[in-house]
Amino acid sequence: MLASRRILLIIGGGIAAYKSLDLIRRLRERGASVTPVLTKAAEEFVTPLSVSALAGEKVYRDLFDLTDEAEMGHIQLSRSADLIVVAPATADLMGKMAGGLANDLASTLLMATDTPVLLAPAMNVRMWQHPATQRNRAQLAADGVRFVGPNEGDMACGEYGPGRMSEPLEIVTAIEAALGGGPLSGKRVLVTSGPTHEPIDPVRYIANRSSGAQGTAVAQALAALGAEVVFITGPAEVPPPQGVKVVAVQSAQQMADAVQAALPVDAGVFAAAVADWRMAAASDKKLKKSRDGLPVLEFAENPDILKSVAQMADGRPRLVVGFAAETDDVVEHAAAKRLRKGCDWIVANDVSPATGIMGGSENAVTLISDNGAEEWPRMSKDEVARRLADRIAQALSV
Repeated sequence: MLASRRILLIIGGGIAAYKSLDLIRRLRERGASVTPVLTKAAEEFVTPLSVSALAGEKVYRDLFDLTDEAEMGHIQLSRSADLIVVAPATADLMGKMAGGLANDLASTLLMATDTPVLLAPAMNVRMWQHPATQRNRAQLAADGVRFVGPNEGDMACGEYGPGRMSEPLEIVTAIEAALGGGPLSGKRVLVTSGPTHEPIDPVRYIANRSSGAQGTAVAQALAALGAEVVFITGPAEVPPPQGVKVVAVQSAQQMADAVQAALPVDAGVFAAAVADWRMAAASDKKLKKSRDGLPVLEFAENPDILKSVAQMADGRPRLVVGFAAETDDVVEHAAAKRLRKGCDWIVANDVSPATGIMGGSENAVTLISDNGAEEWPRMSKDEVARRLADRIAQALSV
């Protein structure tokens, strides 16, 4: 899929730069040519000699190199590739890109290009979570820049959290997707995520503890495999994924309407924690304490989104995947839910408070299908998402 493709690889200055060496090797194994560019800081972590030896190409380093400017020039260099990949993309590089700065070769190439750009961020967890970095990420996404990662995990600095650069093979997959060569290229997938909020009155609502992290990770993993993703999300804690169509909703009824509007799709992944009930008649004014005692809240059943899609007579997605968050008898309850709803797969997990899964960064799931129950080990939600996306790609390829 990458045969004869030309990749301009900009290596930023961070400890994750060592992964760029393996990335070059993986890309060349697949037939791509790699033209490397090193920032001054990157040379503190990898040598131009090692990068050049693996790429089989000259390494570009200096904006004011007279020979390079005479032979090619940074403008032509920035436009001769099929894709520009920045790995690692440091907070500094992202800030320069978002602010339109161009004071070295890497930032000038990124400003002068009309070629698609893919960033693989890598930095300390606090740097990644800093409001400035998140603003820059949002601006770059709005400018059309694609992202892969970062992942969660242990950092070289000893901290843990989001900020680890994606692994080389993950970046290769994202490159294939960016170039239109992923295994889900041409497929349209619907993903629901997050909780729903069911209003009681203008200031109160019924909700649950879902953060939306797992659904967001699934949407990102599917997009990385080339899928066109429609992401319908309730009011989640985590930001929505990049490179997908995002439809924000509040209530279960709004989510049901958005799902119907998104059809038809090749596959539907229903990861949202949809409230089972809503108020039969929400008050249009704030409920007040009174001497008459506690107010009586009358409930009505919400639409069953998963069941309605799984049991469609016409236009049913080829693959319908549900999620089951349980606190006891997880596999038994989830298997019964799969049969009751009529979906193809159920991803079941134990969300008892002691597990730390709901709202946490890790998950431990069991994939239930016609083939039985397959237990996966506890891992990051990003890794669960990648495994599930790979399975979906395999199922849709048959």
